[in-house]
Amino acid sequence: MFNSLSDRLTATFKNLKGKGRLTEADVDATVREIRRALLDADVAVPVVREFTAAVKERALGLEVSEALNPGQQVVKIVNEELQNILGGQTRRIRMAKTGPTIIMLAGLQGAGKTTLAGKLGKWLKGQGHRPLLVASDLQRPNAVTQLQVVGERAGVPVYAPHPGTTSEFDDPTGDPVQVARDGVAQARARLHDVVIVDTAGRLGIDEALMAQARDIRDAVQPDEVLFVIDAMVGQDAVNTAQAFNEGVDFTGVVLSKLDGDARGGAALSVASVTGKPIMFASTGENVDDFEQFHPDRMASRILDMGDVLTLIEQAEKQWDRAEAEKMARKFTDQEDFTFEDFLVQMQQLRKMGSMKKMLMMMPGAAGMREQLENFDEREIDRVEAIVRSMTPHERVAPKIINGSRRARIAKGSGVTVSEVNQLMERFAQAQKMMKRLAQGKGVPGMPAGIPGMPGGGGAKKGKGKSSAKKGGSRSGNPAKRAQENAALEQQRKQKAPAGSAFGAGQAQPDPADLNLPKGFEKFLGK
Repeated sequence: MFNSLSDRLTATFKNLKGKGRLTEADVDATVREIRRALLDADVAVPVVREFTAAVKERALGLEVSEALNPGQQVVKIVNEELQNILGGQTRRIRMAKTGPTIIMLAGLQGAGKTTLAGKLGKWLKGQGHRPLLVASDLQRPNAVTQLQVVGERAGVPVYAPHPGTTSEFDDPTGDPVQVARDGVAQARARLHDVVIVDTAGRLGIDEALMAQARDIRDAVQPDEVLFVIDAMVGQDAVNTAQAFNEGVDFTGVVLSKLDGDARGGAALSVASVTGKPIMFASTGENVDDFEQFHPDRMASRILDMGDVLTLIEQAEKQWDRAEAEKMARKFTDQEDFTFEDFLVQMQQLRKMGSMKKMLMMMPGAAGMREQLENFDEREIDRVEAIVRSMTPHERVAPKIINGSRRARIAKGSGVTVSEVNQLMERFAQAQKMMKRLAQGKGVPGMPAGIPGMPGGGGAKKGKGKSSAKKGGSRSGNPAKRAQENAALEQQRKQKAPAGSAFGAGQAQPDPADLNLPKGFEKFLGK
């Protein structure tokens, strides 16, 4: 959604890199570019003025002038101010102390209220609650039927005593206020602890819409009134939010269609203009594409810092702990990584959702956005098909897979032999990398001395150190290093006697010289 804004801000901050001191002219130029980026992203003008004024004031203050890295300090300031206009703190649902918690959804027709009711219901169910959906939208054609379908997909019961209209030519019948009131009574009788009331919308704001929304609010006395807004709507989103805030006094905002490709800056303005926090975000079409809105994490995504915390939460929710512990033990014992393990890991990743979305949450993902956008999720299906076409013995002992076996596997998985060969090559390289990591040798090509990284600082003393001295320091130049490796190889051949552990005059390849794959696509054979 915020790709354009993210790219513009990232490009702006690149101009600050390497500067030991920022002049007032540097700050003015940076703030000017930030203002343009926000206006181009459709952020409301008053919000842009307030945001840039706060950034400029702080950037010209002591916290930047006395910083060791002024450029990074400016990025930190922008990150904090972005969090402020997005609401500051994560706002959670206020649960009722007694009786069911009543949540009312309001918004224009087409904003995605009905679909979001099912998503919110499933999310609450995953939190251990027993939600009930109430179909109070009796005006839009087939709105009641849609809520029933969504509720079934989400595994959440729906209270729908009235079928509503089935055609745009039908006159609305039934009393939505009474349906909402009866739905709450039904929830109390059936011991549901959360009630989600779906209300009617209009293509535009009118008094009839507001009057009905106010009547439902007065009838059920909701604990939360969530305003659902289409994140792809432009500047009109701010006017709509202000009208609903005055009409029904909503308590929180839900951004729908956050996976769209519109500029989306107006969505950044809603919390600042209305003073009401953004609480949830809908990020796709599936009932699982729904998440709690965290201002700090969204600010990090916009500034291309990634959202690792959300990735961790998704992994903890979907990952099989027993399988993870089993893999950790195998890794510690330096056992071979097999295709069977690979298949299990792939299935675990599939549970977490779209691979493309997960990769886009990684820090620096904007730099490879084009490759990620072109990434075909079906490649994972092809790889899984190849592995499943292997026999159980072939999966644990891939060395036995000869030419005829590869032809059979290719035929069974509907791919070419070349694709099977590519996967085998990538898998062999992955095995070597896993073994190297298990031995604590780090990843080839990773600069030494980086704390906390495999192969980083804190190398073991003793034999490893003396052998490094014998080999001499290696050059960072690939061509020069290749010459040094060739010279070392020649020395080993001369020193190794026939019948030694190296074989008849042949030396084992140095793991540091392995060309391991760079990136996920290459491992998949793309």
